[in-house]
Amino acid sequence: MNLLNNTHILKRIAILISLIIVSLILWNTYIFFQQFKTEQRIKMEILGIAQKELANADLNADITLQDKIITTNKNIPLILVNTDGNIESFQNLDADKSQDPLYIQRQLEKMKSENRPIEISYKGTNKQFIYYRNSDLLNRLTYYPIALILILFLFLSVIYLFYSSNKASETNKLWTGMAKETAHQIGTPLSSLLGWIAILKMEKVNDSYVSEIEKDVARLNTIANRFSKIGSKPELKEENIVRVTKLAFDYLASRSSKQIRFSFGASKEQIPVLLNTELFGWVIENLIKNAIDAMQREGILTVQVENTAKKVKITVSDTGKGMPKKLFKQIFNPGFTTKKRGWGLGLSLSKRIVKDYHKGKIMVRKSEIGKGTTFEVVLDIA
Repeated sequence: MNLLNNTHILKRIAILISLIIVSLILWNTYIFFQQFKTEQRIKMEILGIAQKELANADLNADITLQDKIITTNKNIPLILVNTDGNIESFQNLDADKSQDPLYIQRQLEKMKSENRPIEISYKGTNKQFIYYRNSDLLNRLTYYPIALILILFLFLSVIYLFYSSNKASETNKLWTGMAKETAHQIGTPLSSLLGWIAILKMEKVNDSYVSEIEKDVARLNTIANRFSKIGSKPELKEENIVRVTKLAFDYLASRSSKQIRFSFGASKEQIPVLLNTELFGWVIENLIKNAIDAMQREGILTVQVENTAKKVKITVSDTGKGMPKKLFKQIFNPGFTTKKRGWGLGLSLSKRIVKDYHKGKIMVRKSEIGKGTTFEVVLDIA
């Protein structure tokens, strides 16, 4: 238990550290973005000053520095606009697309939305405005946090799937071990009971009593065999599914409340299906027991076996309390139960037997509160 608690604590610490690291990276990215944006603004202001000095310079003045400042801007797109709003020049825009005036106008609108213009005054009278947008490098930087969050999400998803699969594997091993141990423990009293039956026969006890005891001992032996098969691949043989279903039906019908009316029907007397009879009988018994519990030992229980060209359907219907639609899938989850007693393993095991071992389907076909529920099992015909 301490090891399990320590594992949970370590997982939480690892997730917390991951979130802290990512938060720090995102914060630093944001700060870097703002600094980079500020530096671009300063660069544009310097370029504006150079543009102003270049326009106001005398013919004999040295304009090498101003010219270099303007020409070295290779990555920040800009557009120079006069006071009337007319475009006078532009820089670092797509050469081919710039042939279209609408493209330049759209770029100008985008620049206006991204940054404040830089004003250039010529000899205190004429004015021009430099509009610019973020460089491609800065734009790519804005997607970096999104990419980082996606990477983190994928990382956490992988961790979650890893731990979930491990937990499921450990749970399966635990239930398999418990099932096999249960089968082993049942074996000892079974051997003893067989000896006592032999003694009863020698003592000439009423044969009907001995016969009933033998049936229950055979039943215990079947249960032990079922538990011993959990966790291992069962052997499937071609069997008549009508006969197997009827055997499970008859056993519970003879031992249930007389206030329940049992009804069995089949479209054919023989329908061949690849089955493990002990495990599949367990599925039918689980469904019938659930139906009996849902009816609180009074009502009508119907089992029907129907076949098509390729499939066989077994339905178990009751007139019990029913269930809401939101529980149709949940009831097959391990540990889920609506009863006051029980571990919620019957339907989970039934689903595993049908789906994993027999490659079939089991589902709630319909249910209505206060009117009853119908379960359906679908298998391939051999």
